Amino acid sequence: MVRIETGMLARSKAGHDQRKLYIIIRAEAEYVWLADGDRRTVDNPKKKKKKHIQIIHRIPEPVKCFLKSNSPLQNEHIKQIIQSESQDRQEDKHV
Repeated sequence: MVRIETGMLARSKAGHDQRKLYIIIRAEAEYVWLADGDRRTVDNPKKKKKKHIQIIHRIPEPVKCFLKSNSPLQNEHIKQIIQSESQDRQEDKHV
C-alpha cells in the first residue's frame, strides 16, 4: 500500500485535470482532497480517488513548516509552492 500524507504533492492521472499538480490537504481510505490554491482552494478542494493520482513522495519545505507550526495552509501559499515545483520540474526536463 502506498503511503499518502497531508502535504505531499500529487499529479492527476485521469480526468479533465490530467497532469495537473496539487497538494494533498486530506487523505482517507479511498479518496484524497487536493488543492492548487487557484481553482481548487482549501475551502473547495478536489475530491479524487487515490488510483487516479500519482503521488510524489515528497513534502515541499514550506509545507513542512506550516504543518510543524500547526498553521493552516493558505491558497496563496499553495499557489506559490505549486508554481515553484512546476518550474523545478520543467528545469529537470531540460537538463
